[in-house]
Amino acid sequence: MTNPQLLIFALLAAMMGLFLWGRLRHDVVALAALLTCVIVGLVPAEAAFSGFSHPAVITVACVLVLSQALRNTGAVNWLARTIVPRDGGRLVTMATLIGLGAALSGFMNNVGAMALLMPIAVQLSGRLGLTPGQILMPLAFGTILGGMTTLVGTPPNLIVSGFREQAGLGQFAMFDFAPVGVAVAAVGVIFVVTIGWRLVPARKSDIGDDFDTGAYLTEVRVPEDSKAIGMTLRAFESEIEDGGVQIVGLVRNEVRMTAPHGGRHVRAKDVLVLQADVDALAVALSVFGIKLEEEKALSESQDQTADNAPTDAPEIPGSSVGKSEAETQEADESDERGEEIVLRELVVLPGSTIVGRSGSDLQLRTRYGLNLLAVSREGHPPEARLRKLKLKSGDLLLTQGPAETIAEFINETGCVPLSERDLRIPDKRMAVISGAIMLGAIGIVALGLLPAAAGFALGVLASMLFRTLPLRQIYTAIDWPIIVLLATLIPVAGAMQTTGAADQLARFLVESVAQGNPIIALAVVLITTMFLSDVMNNAATAAILCPIALGIAATLGVNPDSFLMAVAIGASCAFLTPIGHQNNTLILGPGGFRFGDYWRLGLVVEVLVVAVSMPLLLIVWPL
Repeated sequence: MTNPQLLIFALLAAMMGLFLWGRLRHDVVALAALLTCVIVGLVPAEAAFSGFSHPAVITVACVLVLSQALRNTGAVNWLARTIVPRDGGRLVTMATLIGLGAALSGFMNNVGAMALLMPIAVQLSGRLGLTPGQILMPLAFGTILGGMTTLVGTPPNLIVSGFREQAGLGQFAMFDFAPVGVAVAAVGVIFVVTIGWRLVPARKSDIGDDFDTGAYLTEVRVPEDSKAIGMTLRAFESEIEDGGVQIVGLVRNEVRMTAPHGGRHVRAKDVLVLQADVDALAVALSVFGIKLEEEKALSESQDQTADNAPTDAPEIPGSSVGKSEAETQEADESDERGEEIVLRELVVLPGSTIVGRSGSDLQLRTRYGLNLLAVSREGHPPEARLRKLKLKSGDLLLTQGPAETIAEFINETGCVPLSERDLRIPDKRMAVISGAIMLGAIGIVALGLLPAAAGFALGVLASMLFRTLPLRQIYTAIDWPIIVLLATLIPVAGAMQTTGAADQLARFLVESVAQGNPIIALAVVLITTMFLSDVMNNAATAAILCPIALGIAATLGVNPDSFLMAVAIGASCAFLTPIGHQNNTLILGPGGFRFGDYWRLGLVVEVLVVAVSMPLLLIVWPL
């Protein structure tokens, strides 16, 4: 072997050792490997960061943004609530939930799909008589399997497609992965739903150990087109009983009824006083098509000028009471710019200037442009309307408005924000738009109108224009460690090819392990990729194995697509450990799992993957 080949092999061995050691983040290890290649001359300095412009990297970033838009608008939550049966048996419910997770993972980032469905899975576990882990692990495996079915389902598929293009064979199309991937995913999902979940250890979950803010009291107005109209209050509660939502009051024609009888029927324009946590409240809004009473008035208040505000409003030190016309116009222009509207939970301290005052007294809408959506208070539920409720120290407030305005309100009033949580109130209109944008981008790529990177970048541009995702979140939605990992490993993998190291390793595997048999060589590539994916990042595994797979195909003189597809499948099937895939890591705490709990179900699933994919690879992508 030449000196450059020895250097790249030594570097790869060190990099894999650091990946397995786990003390350093994967992106840090990858960046160190790239810079080492530059220093020793394996990668030209001018090409060191060319990976950041690679189509696979751009596509991954864009898919992450579009996936976040689907999450924020509540599109996937609505889909899950619509499809997953509320009263189905264990088999039907699990099959629907995990099948939905696998289907979503084909068209959005599978980590995002898992994060969206986790709360639903935890809620269903109690009704199905299972521990959270017994439904979370099958769901995690289902979403991982679903990711292998399309080009954009998981980063390894995009990496494999990129290496195919570099080899002069062009990129894989959107659904080239489907013939093998769908069959493997279907078999895997059927197994974990019917038998596999029984192999999951029943562990005590860590769920519930976090700080509990308690139930909020809020008001929702029933619009004339709501499906809740005509239902009894008892039926309303029953429809969302899993969320723990309770009706504690009813306001009709400005008359409030405390603890209304469950037999009363809901009418249009009724105001229901609900007690629920934020997540359950979001579910109720989605199910019935209702809107928060306080939220709907924000846009109305923005049309008012400072001249409409009462001049005798209570003065708060440093507040915006008595704004000039120029200041009011500036605030209106800020609204027109579409500042990011967020939800924040605030605690009212004993010394706060808002103690003893209501939202109406404080003129929250006209003075601040804020909504007080809900209040959480210990003891008996307050009997006053939300906007007239006198605030007390210790109250928890759920506020809505521009992030900077809320920060200003906190500073002026002496409230304290809780640690930030991912709070979302669903927006049906934005959910439809975000879903249409994702489908449009997929259609553009599937029809070959634009390459994947350009097609999904166009989708991100549409999301920015329609504001399905706040502009500030466009960049925070991107998992930058993954982007850096991919972008830095692509030049390193290129060095394996330019130095001839990939061909050297390929010849060794063909001659010593496969002994010239292309079918055995294909199985070696598949199993090796699966093993490495279990102990190191799957995207890194794909980037390292693709040059080797191409080298093996060239040595044997067979179809390189068979080996590239084997790498894609193997890199997507990390089921033995919690570190091989982010979805496995996500369930580690909520499922109460230990490191060694994954292999019981994971080993069987990996054997199934090999048994199903090997003959299909030979049929769909013949050697």
